[in-house]
Amino acid sequence: MDFKKSNTPITTVTRDMIKLSEDTGNVYETVCIIARRSNQIAAQMKSDLEKKLQEFAPYNDNLEEVSENREQIEISRYYERLPKPTLIATQEYIDHKLFFHKSNKDRSKL
Repeated sequence: MDFKKSNTPITTVTRDMIKLSEDTGNVYETVCIIARRSNQIAAQMKSDLEKKLQEFAPYNDNLEEVSENREQIEISRYYERLPKPTLIATQEYIDHKLFFHKSNKDRSKL
């Protein structure tokens, strides 16, 4: 997934949680849905970053030969400039790109 192509704002935006929770009818369920998707996005971003940085990993364990790799620094900066996973997940929820279903479990037993 290309996170840069999403129309997510980079800075934090104040949201009306009552309006945001109209689909679920519960603010806490909405926050839980967004949080779960945010964790998925964060894990995907982390694995993508690790894959790209593995190309530059040194094969020897010599501490004296640690050098800065310009490409490695640029990749790290690219991921630092991306919107945060919570903002991406919230935007997906607002754009109705996030699908969820309610469990049919009896919640009174909890």
